[in-house]
Amino acid sequence: MPYTDLPDECLERDSLWVDIPNAYYDPHKGHALYERYLGEAVLAEELGFDGLCINEHHATPASMMPVPSIIASAIFARTEKLRVCIMGTPPNLENPHRLAEGYAMLDVMSGGRLEVAIPLGTPMEYWVNPVAPATARDRLHESIDIMLKSWETQTGEPKGYDGKFYHYKYLNVWPRPIQQPHPPIFLVGSGSLTTVEMAARLGFGYAATFSPIPKQMKALEIYRQKSVEAGHDPDPSKFPLTAMVYVADTDEQAVEEMTPWADFYFGQLLKSGRFIELPGYIPVDEFRRRDGKFIPESHGVFDWKAIEAVYRVVAGSPETVANQLEKWAEETGSNRIICEVHIGNMPHDKVVSNMTKLAKEVIPILEERRDGAPKVEQSPQSAYLDPPEMMRFRKWTGR
Repeated sequence: MPYTDLPDECLERDSLWVDIPNAYYDPHKGHALYERYLGEAVLAEELGFDGLCINEHHATPASMMPVPSIIASAIFARTEKLRVCIMGTPPNLENPHRLAEGYAMLDVMSGGRLEVAIPLGTPMEYWVNPVAPATARDRLHESIDIMLKSWETQTGEPKGYDGKFYHYKYLNVWPRPIQQPHPPIFLVGSGSLTTVEMAARLGFGYAATFSPIPKQMKALEIYRQKSVEAGHDPDPSKFPLTAMVYVADTDEQAVEEMTPWADFYFGQLLKSGRFIELPGYIPVDEFRRRDGKFIPESHGVFDWKAIEAVYRVVAGSPETVANQLEKWAEETGSNRIICEVHIGNMPHDKVVSNMTKLAKEVIPILEERRDGAPKVEQSPQSAYLDPPEMMRFRKWTGR
């Protein structure tokens, strides 16, 4: 949910994060954008998408969702079947028990349509939140532990919690979520082994982002291995595949139309300047593995080669897009695809066109191939899943 009506003087800044004056934000235009984006969410349900993902960022026009739970509530009120994944609120920047309460409320109000993805948060978030970055990962682990304990069904007197960072006399969430013991949970990471192993150990899903594709593939390999060691079934729905997708009648038209919007997204909305350099945010060993880089070089610079090293991006005809999505799904072994269909400053009519072509021209190709594919023997735990099946999730860009 980006705010894209920015003057040239704003776009000339080194960063569109943290210290950008909010005088550039027109609340009346923002209201119109909220109405537009919520309307696109309703369209997603009408087109048959399974759900959508929303995220959280602070002090930036790249996202108008500092509190994504409010957006989720608005979407649930306008839809009947659409699932929403809050992807996501860093619980270490919140009161984790209160966050667990809010998620439980949303799950009950929506009739059990909530999913939760938990990130550490980008370095930029810590400039506007009172948490020392050196403690962020330990706080994250403790916050998750609190949320899981808060969702437990209490038959006797609720227990308290006495941790390093958080202290509660009682953990007792009212109401309890419909999905028991809690909504589906994913950890979002950029390849850190600590995050991958934690997701596997707890039986969560894992979503890789902001890291080179080979590193993402290595993380998935470790995730599968560690999941089995922990006694969990790493079924194909637990490691979603994210792809930036634009569909037009021809490949040439798709690339020509998508390029300026992608340029605005990568070259402008992701410009973080000096705020990406945050001492203590990354452990020393991980910092070395990343060659001293906090995030990929594609942030703040529009270069297709740099982008394609980190992101799965496809622009083309329905056949071209279907072929690429199928290839990526087979490479990752995932049956859940998150399609980023709103790219940068893409106008509403093009978002509608992109969503419609994806739903009516691309997905039918994939479904036909799925139905004609040979059946694969599966474990009892994942027998309800058909590996070639494509979960149809759309995602608003707004990182």
